[in-house]
Amino acid sequence: MTAVAWVCLGCAAVPALMYLCNSILFREPPQLPSGGREPPEHGSAQGAHAPRSGVVSVLIPARNEEHGIAACLASVLASEDIDLEVIVLDDHSADRTAEVVREIAATDPRVRLESAPPLPDGWCGKQHACFALSKLARHDVFVFLDADVRLEPDALARMVLFLRASGAELVSGFPRQETGTLLERLLIPLIHWLLLCWLPIGLMRNVRWVGLGVGCGQFFVTTRAAYQKVGGHAAVKASLHDGLTLPRAYRRAGFFTDICDAAGLATCRMYRSAAGVWNGLAKNAREGMAATGQIGFWTAVLLLGQVLPLALLLCPAVLWADGLSPVLAAIALGYGVRAHVTVRFRQSLTGELLHPVGVLLLLAVQWYAVYRAVAGRPVGWKGRAHPGLSSGDTEPSPEPAPPCPTPPPT
Repeated sequence: MTAVAWVCLGCAAVPALMYLCNSILFREPPQLPSGGREPPEHGSAQGAHAPRSGVVSVLIPARNEEHGIAACLASVLASEDIDLEVIVLDDHSADRTAEVVREIAATDPRVRLESAPPLPDGWCGKQHACFALSKLARHDVFVFLDADVRLEPDALARMVLFLRASGAELVSGFPRQETGTLLERLLIPLIHWLLLCWLPIGLMRNVRWVGLGVGCGQFFVTTRAAYQKVGGHAAVKASLHDGLTLPRAYRRAGFFTDICDAAGLATCRMYRSAAGVWNGLAKNAREGMAATGQIGFWTAVLLLGQVLPLALLLCPAVLWADGLSPVLAAIALGYGVRAHVTVRFRQSLTGELLHPVGVLLLLAVQWYAVYRAVAGRPVGWKGRAHPGLSSGDTEPSPEPAPPCPTPPPT
């Protein structure tokens, strides 16, 4: 039993040390230079001062987002020190998403509403929508933004500065994750915890290894040239987890990718029910922790490092043997790191106190995804089957997508 206690300590110490390093390297994007907009050059035809951060195309795929799309657009349109266009692609919504966007577009010429082509076989709906959006964009910097993200006024400008300063061709910001239901509070905060405990950010920024490609699919920024060289979202067309697969496609093409702390720049509430949390995480699992060859590793290290130490306190053989000290140390490391994550990213105290329960639930989601895949029924999303099963669309007789419309002239 003493040997098990020391193994538990090792499984808790490794991510704690990684977190210590990453908590320094995982920084916010650069601050905007003082002075606001620059005056136009002599002889320029610009009627207003030029933004220091340039111009971007904000590309928002939207499927059944009527309750949040207006707030998303309001936050984007309030952006400062940057010029932009906003294109919302209505992806065959069954609600008032298109009507809400159309009303906003009628009052602000920066907003355009487009309709998604039919979903072809083998494509994930989001990847197809993002690829179609890229064909409609006027500008050479793309910002792919989920409809449930809310931006601060300086978020876009600072992310563009980060893209330029990082030396990467694809950068991603991790918003602060808002939570409401109990299952959200237990599971969603683990996103930041897993990222900073297990990704060697220093190594990621210095080598192009494909496996180090990580991002947050809620908030990507890239250039048109790099996106086209990679093949864009067509390179990951069947993926339900572009937060992993898109950065790895960039690295496979020879580019660097990078991430930053966007908790002060953006917020996101991904799911609003227990079923949404469970299925939303399960749909991504097979491309992450529940991938073939990884599920056993993650199960072992998370159980040993985060769950078993607390359970061992109930074992008399530990309490009266030399295993008590490593068990207490493992518990202190696990809870200490989680406490720091909770404070830094303003997360739920409930999730911190019930950290081992959250880890158990996370593993249960992973094994549920494995079970569904083995049973031939992988988890789909938003009324669409998994791309590997069918056309992926609930609409009748989907056909291959026609060429996307040519973007209007600037």
